[in-house]
Amino acid sequence: MTKKFLFASVATALLATAGVPALAKDQAKDGAMHSDANLAAVINHDRRKDDKARDVYRNPSETLAFFQVKPTHIVAEYGPGGGWYTRILLPYLSGSGKYVAVNGNSDSINFTSRAREGRSKSWPERFPDAASGWTGVPADQIAAYESDEVPEEMKGKIDRILIFRSMHGMLNGARSDSELQALRSILADDGMIGIVQHRANEDATYATSKGTKGYLKQSSIIALFELNGFELVDSSEINANPKDTKDYEKGVWTLPPVLTNKDQDRAKYQAIGESDRMTLLFKKRP
Repeated sequence: MTKKFLFASVATALLATAGVPALAKDQAKDGAMHSDANLAAVINHDRRKDDKARDVYRNPSETLAFFQVKPTHIVAEYGPGGGWYTRILLPYLSGSGKYVAVNGNSDSINFTSRAREGRSKSWPERFPDAASGWTGVPADQIAAYESDEVPEEMKGKIDRILIFRSMHGMLNGARSDSELQALRSILADDGMIGIVQHRANEDATYATSKGTKGYLKQSSIIALFELNGFELVDSSEINANPKDTKDYEKGVWTLPPVLTNKDQDRAKYQAIGESDRMTLLFKKRP
């Protein structure tokens, strides 16, 4: 089988903004103040100086606490892209746990010949070097696989799988069922899968909530996971942003950090901040 190359999208536009959205938080429910000193040290490390402006929207400490991630866990990050969460997870887990990067099965994705130009290595070969450069963790200690090529000995051993803002890509590529089944096979019986995803309103039209604009209904994600052998454990409003009107012609990418309308109404979209996001935790259904 000829392996196609899967590109990790690199997030290059990091926005520093003084505006703080009125994010809805239920600290009593969500355990919003994480007491893990090691995690706090990783989040505040100088390597993240360009990432920290987005902490106010992405709430990494609270989000990982809600997902019940422990430093001893084997944690798979799906579609790590430009490494925003990798720069937290990899150093945090490198002591007594293990970080595993997982990307989608590139055999299910069509690429143009131009997209393949200059790529002599597959994504699993390229990612460890990139992640090592981000974190200082040696590349030979970083595991990276496409979802259909995770070694048999690792299947059923992953404590947490984390998917940050990637579910719309799965659905747009008609790969959601196959990818979730592959991820289910590597998750431990008592493991859980955490989702952060741009959230459409429940009364949104199909055109604005099918994923092509980045937004999906929370009920649709829950139904999709139930169909693929998972059940909802809990949901959180940690990453909610009620300022997000979700009605942009160019979708979620109108907002920071992408700002597709960089020269038009920039201040307006900066004031809104990043998207309204659902935060969901699932476990395997017997």
